[in-house]
Amino acid sequence: MKLIIGLGNPGREYIQTRHNVGYIVIDKLLKDFNLELKANLKLKTVYIKSQTRNNSFILAKPLNYMNLSGESVVNIANYFKINLDDILIVHDDISLPIGTLRFREEGSSGGQKGMEDIINKMGTNQIKRLKIGIGNNSLIDAKDYVLGKLTKKELDILIPSFIKASEAINEFINNEDFNLIMTKYNTRKNQTI
Repeated sequence: MKLIIGLGNPGREYIQTRHNVGYIVIDKLLKDFNLELKANLKLKTVYIKSQTRNNSFILAKPLNYMNLSGESVVNIANYFKINLDDILIVHDDISLPIGTLRFREEGSSGGQKGMEDIINKMGTNQIKRLKIGIGNNSLIDAKDYVLGKLTKKELDILIPSFIKASEAINEFINNEDFNLIMTKYNTRKNQTI
């Protein structure tokens, strides 16, 4: 069983913010699969369990705030006994140009607080992730930037990336080799989708 978790902040005030692109990708997958999330307060997440012809999977969004994402990830992974190798975290990355997709099998958090908490709570950095570039703005404090709303121009760049991300995650769900997924979908340096 695969577990795909999109990171973000719960609450209306965070809808369509740059920090919530992980949530947005999960919403795209929900639409593709015609599914709806259900809340589980004990697990501190909203999720849905479903299956394709080839595999079962869970789509989830933590109900904790971004910086506390690790607890939700550990809760749902333990509850469903998900192997570490079958977990994929989707999150924003301000160090990548907007629209860039970057799959990784391991590594540091790169300063992304949600990923940092997941690495700390799970006790390993060997966690698959899909980083989605949101760019940055040197004139705006990083915290204010990631919590800012996506502009129409940014969404025009990101929507094709969300579509590609959803295609790649579908391949992950259906047990495609992760190295092949990285080769196929990782955006080359300084190139957006």
